[in-house]
Amino acid sequence: MEVNEKRFREKQTIEVMVRMYCKDHHGTSGKLCDQCAEFLVYSHDRLDKCPFGNKKGPCRQCQVHCYKPAMRQRAQEVMRYAGPRMMRRRPVSAIRHLYKEVKHKVMKHKRADPDDK
Repeated sequence: MEVNEKRFREKQTIEVMVRMYCKDHHGTSGKLCDQCAEFLVYSHDRLDKCPFGNKKGPCRQCQVHCYKPAMRQRAQEVMRYAGPRMMRRRPVSAIRHLYKEVKHKVMKHKRADPDDK
């Protein structure tokens, strides 16, 4: 999969999560509140600047945390809320996201233990 396509999907996933969070916490409908819109732009910018390209794994498993502490905390809040609800509202996106996390963990483990058979 091409880097641009992968990042586009990640941006779509975070946007769905932010919209879900904003609607349920800030009562918005269609348009994001200023705080959530700012966070979405910030998260898209971080994805665009990720140095790992196609080898990028889930942000929470990354060794390089490029989010500012306040934005990282906001990302955790949004993900903690929207993540479980994604299975009901956007099951394909949720399964894709979970698969990516598991796959990254397995690949990371295999790279760490090359002699383990």
